[in-house]
Amino acid sequence: MKFREAKLSTGVKIMLGKNSENNDELMKQFKGKPNTILHTVASGSPFCVIDKLNPTKAEIAEAGAFCARYSQDWRNNKKDISVNVFTGQDARKRFWMKQGTWNVKNAKIIKVKKSEIQRIEKK
Repeated sequence: MKFREAKLSTGVKIMLGKNSENNDELMKQFKGKPNTILHTVASGSPFCVIDKLNPTKAEIAEAGAFCARYSQDWRNNKKDISVNVFTGQDARKRFWMKQGTWNVKNAKIIKVKKSEIQRIEKK
């Protein structure tokens, strides 16, 4: 299954899910791994995986803007977006959870500013 791909300004690749089925496939590939993963606090966004171990704070922030840019929260509200940051080791899928939904522990929340999301849209 093909994921949406983007490159950060540092050249690091990120992968984003396109829908709930695609999100599940992406998460299954990185479940249990130390990669940094992002998802908006509100439901309805792609899971975003940074294809680099130990990304910088700037890379995490930029990846957060990509994640927010493709979210329903951004589409509906056009305001700053809260994004969860965690690793594949912190993600778990229970058999009863609906498609595209994952349980995450130890998530850190970052706030992505409206101006940063607009900058990503212009690329």
